[in-house]
Amino acid sequence: MQPVTGFSKLSKSQKIDWLVSHHLDDSTTARETLVQYWNEDEKLQDLHDGFSENTVTNYLFPFGLAPNFLIDGELVTIPMAIEESSVVAAACKAAKFWLDRGGFKTQIKGTLKSGQVHLMYYGLGSEMDAFYAFAKAELLESLEQINASMKKRGGGIQELSLIDKTKSLEGYYQLHATFETRDAMGANFINTTLEQLATTLRKKASEFQGFSSDVPEVIMSILSNYVPDCVVNVSVSCKIEEIGTINGVTGAAFARKFVRAVDIATVEPYRAVTHNKGIMNGIDAVVIATGNDFRAVEAGVHAFASRDGQYRSLTRARIENDNFVFEADFPLALGTVGGLTSLHPLSKLAIQILGNPSAEHLMKVTAVAGLAQNFAALHSLVTTGIQAGHMKMHLVNMLEQIGATDEEKKVLRQEYTDKTPSFSSLRESLNLLRK
Repeated sequence: MQPVTGFSKLSKSQKIDWLVSHHLDDSTTARETLVQYWNEDEKLQDLHDGFSENTVTNYLFPFGLAPNFLIDGELVTIPMAIEESSVVAAACKAAKFWLDRGGFKTQIKGTLKSGQVHLMYYGLGSEMDAFYAFAKAELLESLEQINASMKKRGGGIQELSLIDKTKSLEGYYQLHATFETRDAMGANFINTTLEQLATTLRKKASEFQGFSSDVPEVIMSILSNYVPDCVVNVSVSCKIEEIGTINGVTGAAFARKFVRAVDIATVEPYRAVTHNKGIMNGIDAVVIATGNDFRAVEAGVHAFASRDGQYRSLTRARIENDNFVFEADFPLALGTVGGLTSLHPLSKLAIQILGNPSAEHLMKVTAVAGLAQNFAALHSLVTTGIQAGHMKMHLVNMLEQIGATDEEKKVLRQEYTDKTPSFSSLRESLNLLRK
């Protein structure tokens, strides 16, 4: 196969022709599969095609609901977009458990984001300090027009500082800026601001007479998805006696084992990664449903989990004065205006389902989904184990894969009400059913 040229200029149908011819053995079924996922509404399909590049079809995720979440005294229905079975069911299970035990409590600890202009200068550090003192006022003045609209909404650049990073990398400095972006995630605003800072810095560097070496070189200007100052706390708590008996395990034993399970994820990275992955099942599902950037959230959350030099659990649990307490701090930079949130019809509906929240309120709801997911997972792990429940939820997909008819599915679902399914056992049951 030869490299393709001008691919981006081809129509969608022409791209499919090339794909089917070069990669899918001219399969009619493959072509039909791609086309059948197009939306019949051409205007809506054009909107979806505009979200990305070189699109040939739509890749659909289930859009589900997790109702009955009591958050800070108010009932909330959480929209979740995710393809993994049992995640939404687990969220609903956690919501139900805590509904009569005080619900979820949240608190915003900070909403600042940051970005950096990364510089290299190989002269004396004192020269860079003197240059920054010389240039700072004009650096900030150059942002007035860019900041004007955001400032009216109570946001904008908050602080600007020069940071000497030469102990980590020879010659490395950065202009570190912090931002408040209100209900926007703020990526475009932050990056535009940083690039203006870089432009002004170059200008001022050419005017400054105190460099003994070449003037500072701007390497790049970019926001950071690490947001340790944009954090929400979420917690649940109840008297141990209120836990009751869970799958034959007393409330006291449940609480003790639960706390130990979180302790293990705190000290053992092999467990912490899977532990936190389960948390992100809930967080990502809300982030995707509301049109936010789940990749940015994932990167920031996992960096936060490693902030002391070791990857650890994002959640904490303890027994305090006969109370069971489970909580977490999550760094979440989210928006409820702009970007895909304002473009995708289902993201707009998700925001509406949540009552058109502020970015801070969306942080709270998303954090609740993460804590709920972790609670549900540990609830199973320290009692019955996770596979029994998960495989039952996965049963529908398994029956589809082995080719069971609708009637056969009904019979097999009944047969496996109290059994954990496997592909081999399901195929055996299906073969017996067909004899």
